[in-house]
Amino acid sequence: MKLTKLLSFTLLSASASLLPLGSASAQNLFVGNAGNNTVGSYAAATGATVNSYLVSGLNYPIGLALSGNNLFISDNNNGVVGEYNATTGAAINSSLVTAVSPYGLALSGNNLFVANNAGGPGSGMVGEYDATTGAAINSSLVSGLNFPIALALSGNNLFVTDPNIGVIGEYDATTGAAINSSLITGLGSPIGLALSGNVLFVADNGYNTVSEYDATTGAAISTNFITGFPNVSGLALSGNDLFVSDANGTIGQYDATTGAAINSNLVTGLNAPVSIAVSSVPEPSTYALLGLGTLALLIAARRRMA
Repeated sequence: MKLTKLLSFTLLSASASLLPLGSASAQNLFVGNAGNNTVGSYAAATGATVNSYLVSGLNYPIGLALSGNNLFISDNNNGVVGEYNATTGAAINSSLVTAVSPYGLALSGNNLFVANNAGGPGSGMVGEYDATTGAAINSSLVSGLNFPIALALSGNNLFVTDPNIGVIGEYDATTGAAINSSLITGLGSPIGLALSGNVLFVADNGYNTVSEYDATTGAAISTNFITGFPNVSGLALSGNDLFVSDANGTIGQYDATTGAAINSNLVTGLNAPVSIAVSSVPEPSTYALLGLGTLALLIAARRRMA
């Protein structure tokens, strides 16, 4: 099934100034807008536009992944995964990986996992590639899938959604072997995934909810964790902030513990935002080092002045 059909239920994710520990003010949200074939960037703290046309000229950008300042984009209808500079949008390699119909992406170190729908039911797969060169490590790491869409990684566990049959499967990220191909069942149309510890968040477009499940057992924690979306699509997590895209044009920010809205209209006026990625902030230890370094400079300066 191509995205044009999926859109019937709408698919689908420096300056060294001192910041408070855990601050999100240095973060950006990257949004794949399927409606105008662009990827835009927005301030994660305020929703302010950084560059709404950061990357343009795509053809259904429906999967995003970040590694430092490298932004990977599934350019679905062009059959490629491209790599771009996350600050300038400049192409690093617009055809890094060639796939028949790439959807969701996930990164583990230098390994890039790509959900690829090569044809009809049973021909879907997840491939593994070198994130630097694009060389195939195993282009059919997980095979025989129905219609893999979203991916999420936790250590060596790879989670894969199938919206056509309402299932999330779990696989060994090294061998591709099934750990539990029906870890979670009975979903409507799961098209977005995010992980926080052992909690798996699912954007279910069939029921227009964000639900929570135990990532080990698949047991439901809350099937109606966040509700009220007209067209829920992608998910992204940063600390306790859960960002949710609604393909009708908004991105909301929610508390990942309680589900309470922080700002349900953080970014508005988008054009079918089907996927989201959020940049990371420096580790607390980095801030601590910056703080200590600044303190040492101040002490040294005062001593010289004395």
